[in-house]
Formats: sequence, C-alpha cells, structure tokens
Amino acid sequence: MPGADGANQEGSCKSLCRNLVSQNGLQRETADISQSVLYTSLMGLLLVADNEKVLLALGSGRSGLRNIGNTCFLNAIVQCLSHTRGLRDYCLLKSYKHDKFSKEEPRLTEFSQVLSGLWNSKEEDTVVNPRQFYNIFRDTVPYFSGYQQDAQEFLRFLLEKLHTEINRKPYNRRPLKDPEQKYARFISEEAAATWKKHLDNDDSKIVLFSGQLRSSLHCSVCSHYSNTFDVFCDLSLPIPKVTLKECLDLFSQEERLDKENSPMCERCNRHTESTKRLSIQRFPHVIVILNRFTTSRWSISKSTTYVSFPLTNLDLGPYGPIDCAVLYDLYAICNHVGTVNMGHYTACCSDENGWCYYNDSVSAISETQLQTNQAYVLFYQR
Repeated sequence: MPGADGANQEGSCKSLCRNLVSQNGLQRETADISQSVLYTSLMGLLLVADNEKVLLALGSGRSGLRNIGNTCFLNAIVQCLSHTRGLRDYCLLKSYKHDKFSKEEPRLTEFSQVLSGLWNSKEEDTVVNPRQFYNIFRDTVPYFSGYQQDAQEFLRFLLEKLHTEINRKPYNRRPLKDPEQKYARFISEEAAATWKKHLDNDDSKIVLFSGQLRSSLHCSVCSHYSNTFDVFCDLSLPIPKVTLKECLDLFSQEERLDKENSPMCERCNRHTESTKRLSIQRFPHVIVILNRFTTSRWSISKSTTYVSFPLTNLDLGPYGPIDCAVLYDLYAICNHVGTVNMGHYTACCSDENGWCYYNDSVSAISETQLQTNQAYVLFYQR
C-alpha cells in the first residue's frame, strides 16, 4: 500500500487473512478454493513484510563449508537452506527464541550459527566449519552417523528436528476426532479442516516448506469419490521423460487400481476397481521437488536421465485445485554425481550477484551450466 509503513501493511494483510479464515459457509467449491489460493498468496506478502522490517548486515553468502569426512550431503543441503531467505533471516535474527513453545534452548540452534558464519559481512571468502552442528545433529539422529548419507533424507530429518524445537504449539499427537470431516459437504471444506488440524499441532517457520496433497479416489462400481489430504515438505517425482513438466504430468496422472491394490470403497464397503489421482491442494511458499533415487522391494536405483527445468516461472497451477497461474522461481539446486552407493553432492545457489557453485571450493557459475543430469533436488520459491 503506497504511503503506508511496514507495520500498517502487515496489520492490514493479517486482518484480511483473518477475515478470510473466519469466513465459513461458502456455497461453492470454487469459491472456497479461490480463498485457499488467495490466503496462500497473502501469506507470501506477510513474509515480504517480515523481511522488510529489519535490515540485516549480510555478506555475500559465498562462503564454503568444510567437509569433515563424507559430509558433502550435509554441506550441499545447508547451502541450499542458507539461500532460503525466509529461513535464513529467521535464523540470523534468532526469532526462534521468541517463537518456540519449549523453555529449553533448542539444541539444533547451532544450525543458525553455521548460517551466521556463511553470511558474516566482516569475513568474506571464509570456510565455515560445521562440525559442532553435525555432532549435535548426529546425536539427535544417530542414523546419520558414519557413511555417506542421502541428501534428501537429511533434508527431511533436519527440517523435522528444527520444526520440533521451534514449534509454537505444544507437542500433542493425540488423535483428533472430527465427525464433521467425514461428512464434509465440500472438498475445500474438508481440505481446510485437515490443514487446520495440522497447524493446531505444527506451527513453525518450517511450515513455509509445507504444502497439502489431495489424493482423489473414484470407485468404478458405484462412482463414489473420496478424498484424503496429506501434508508434504517435498515431492518425489517419477522421471520417465526429459522435462520437469512431463515429470509433474506423470505424477498427477490418473492411475488405475485393481481390487487387490485399491483401498476399500466407503460406499461399497469392499475393495473395488478404482482410479486414483494426486494433485496439490495447497501450495507451499517453498517447494522442493525431484529425486533421482527410486526404491523397489529389493533394491534402490538411480536415474541419470537428463531433465530440463525452468529457472523462472515454473507454473504449478495446472496441478492445483483450480487452473490458475501459480509461479515459482528456482533459487537452489542440490546435485549428485555417482552411484547409489558412492557419490558426491554439490550445490548451486542464486543470490543478487547471480549463481554460485558450492563444491570443495566456491566459484561463480552461469545459468547455462545449471542444466545437467546431476540435478537431484530443486528448490523453488513462490
């Protein structure tokens, strides 16, 4: 709003968001879904308002992380998260000290110390040692002790642990009974109720990575539709072709299920032939997509297929509740070279000066060099 300060802007946005959330009884599915899209967009405005309130004295961010023994998986993911602006600023400002529910000092706040070293304006071109952070994380998640680990798994565990320690809500995992959900009249109402349940227990800065998937099941016998909604922090896509759009198309493609593999139909009360389709019900502020490792019953394999991906204006709208533009820009890539059992991770991240390549050393890189068959995890921001 021209002429208004940051506080007034934030207050107005929050007020509008509260009005949207408090509105119930919408009579059309499309109207409620539009509310969901608008609410997500307004939350993005709030993040912008938050970033404008305090100016941080930042360096270039082009600092390396010391490899302390098969920890390239950690270094690559930390560099990508370091360039996730909302999370970076939140850590550097130590806002978690005011947000966390627990009175205990979070153990993984050593993560914020690593980010402080990477963005230190007084010490350019330095190498930061993440050993203390790694030791604390390894103690918290012993699974990551020893040999080379998977970067995407590390990302999931790290976000989960960070979220647990800075969660604004009390830790409560008791099942919530909601008789209204079973009889929800509209898909959007059911989705909103499921999302509210999630936020009732899980509310931290890490939610900026969280989206909501809708799984729609259609019974071929009685034509009954049923929907389930799940929270996701990353999307693992099938890689059969050559473009990211084709991977997304296959991910959301309708799948035919036989009786043996189909869930029980709520109306028929038995397993029937059905079709299943996945779509994005709620778009996250940051979406993490792709994955070159696939797991079968007996083994894990890696795809080396070249997948081209847009650097700007990735439109995920066609995979959402309504077909409207939902645009994302790429800001970080975690690369993997090698095999399932042996390999090396690197990162490519963008900043105000362009793209930078983070390996054992740090160097500038052109946009044309980003498109390789080593791209493993892509970080996009709305």
